[in-house]
This record gives sequence, C-alpha cells and structure tokens, in this order.
Amino acid sequence: MPPVQNVLVTGASRGLGLAIVRSLLTEGISVIGLSRRTSAELERLVANHANQFRFFPLDLNDPGQLTAERFQDEICQQQPLHGLVNNAAFAYDDLITNLKLEPLETLFRVNVTSPMLLTKLAIRNMLLHKIAGSIVQVSSISAHTGYKGLAMYAATKGAMESFSKNTAREWGTKKIRSNCVVPGFMETEMSAGLDEQQKGRIYKRTALKEPASLESAANTVAFLLSDKARSITGQNLVVDSGTI
Repeated sequence: MPPVQNVLVTGASRGLGLAIVRSLLTEGISVIGLSRRTSAELERLVANHANQFRFFPLDLNDPGQLTAERFQDEICQQQPLHGLVNNAAFAYDDLITNLKLEPLETLFRVNVTSPMLLTKLAIRNMLLHKIAGSIVQVSSISAHTGYKGLAMYAATKGAMESFSKNTAREWGTKKIRSNCVVPGFMETEMSAGLDEQQKGRIYKRTALKEPASLESAANTVAFLLSDKARSITGQNLVVDSGTI
C-alpha cells in the first residue's frame, strides 16, 4: 500500500477550509490544519480523527512565524508533505477611494506574502522527500469579474494566480504541480456581510442562479491534490455556478 498522504490546509477552522478538510479526511488523507483560531466544528473533527487530523494555530498576518525550522519541526513534524492548500484569506471590502494603508497591508500579508512563503516551504519539503506533490491556491472569481468594493481583494487573488502558474512552470520538472481553484460567491462568513439584495444581484449573474457550493469547491481541491489530476498543472479551475 502507498504511504498515507499528508496535506496542509490553511484557514481550516471554517467555511471552505473546513469543507476541504472534511473532504480530504473522508478520502483517508492525513491533514494538518492551520488557522488563526479554532471553532467548534474544527474541534469535533480533531476529536473524531485524532490519528488523521492535527491542528496548528498560526496567524498568517505575521509572516515572520513561517521559519523553515518551525515549518519542518513543529508543523510538519519532519514528515513528508504531499500537498498544500493555501485557502486562508483576509477580506477587505471597500471602494478604492476609501482605501486605507493598514488593512491593505494586512490583506497582502495574509493573502499573498504568507501563502508564497508557505509554498516555498512546502516545495522544499517535497524536494527533500522526493515527493511529486500538488499545490492548490484558492483564488476568487472576483479576480476575473469585476465587483464593486472588491478591487483590493481581487488584486491579491490575481497575484496568487500568476504566482501559481509560474510555480507550475518552475517546478514541473520535479513533478510538483500547481493549480488554482477559483470559487464564486459561497454562503460563508466572508460573504455574511452582504444583504439579501446584494446576494441576489450576484447570484443572478450566474448560469445556475445560485451560490457556488462549498462541497463542490472542496471536492475540486481534493481532485487537484490527487493522482487523478496528475496531468493538470498551471491551471485555474472555476467553481462559480457559471458566472457568464
């Protein structure tokens, strides 16, 4: 039998991150979850999958925590890493004319700087253990379709899509794949600030006239991590109920 796979998922405590963790655990994959804080749902998963799921508290707004020693010794515990999912994100919604420096800097630290550092550390782990690994960056449909108030957030997701494509080119010869999952608007805490009228306008722009499914996006991430997607790299897979 092949060794049990190990996958690191950021933003694991709620929303899409929690759905990704559930999907991976169901497939028998060992998961390391990173998040700034825990949740009741996350704690239940830890209790029910004690031998398969480990949670590590980490604030991605402080990239200085992501040292090579801490990553290898504490987070990975010297184990090989087969996959990385950079899912955690900070939401900064406002008009460009109201842009403020402090939340903008937080936005880029959480959504760009820390995911890039984690990608570096994950690739080094894969090279050390000779792993043909898979990296998935969770982007957003806002990087492709304009939405009022989301210019700054969309800019961070566009940056990670470019980073992912170049990662795929740079490390493909080592059989390390890099892709993006691009979800549309989903019913999560990140979209909770929208009123029903705003949500209705967004969902009417989709072919299916409904929010994107958390489970559909999570299963797409799991697919890209798996050997079933071994010939897919440098791509953006859109899961958005058809924003056309």
